[in-house]
Amino acid sequence: MCGLAGIVDFSAPVAEQDAIAMARALSHRGPDDSGALAGPGFALAHRRLAIIDLSREARQPMTDDTGRFVLVYNGEVYNYRELRRQLEAEGARFTTRSDTEVVLVAFRTWGPDCVARFVGMWAFAVWDAVERVLFCSRDRFASNPSTTRTIGTG
Repeated sequence: MCGLAGIVDFSAPVAEQDAIAMARALSHRGPDDSGALAGPGFALAHRRLAIIDLSREARQPMTDDTGRFVLVYNGEVYNYRELRRQLEAEGARFTTRSDTEVVLVAFRTWGPDCVARFVGMWAFAVWDAVERVLFCSRDRFASNPSTTRTIGTG
């Protein structure tokens, strides 16, 4: 099972070394890869257990092709192939075979409402570098009935 972590701090820059330390602390959650990214107001870290797309192109944190959205993700969206076809029909292009990229493109295309289309189990966070907002979601079967959170702009 993958692991993810993040920091949002609008009062001070977040150091990349803090993101790397978070990923290192999650080493037990994924032996296949590790990634960390920090920028103004945020840091995201990920440990990967590769299941669907084993390539390096599917590594996380994953940034969309515009550079606006950054995703860390754990889980599996079972209907990702169907969602990918829908997104491709709307003009989206993909560079991986991963459900991770489908989650990222779905968020970019449909916003937070994308989770209503997901069938599966997941926890993810998406940083919006333009709006400076972190959106977090976990699947409907999580222990807390409130499955999404948005951490406001700085």
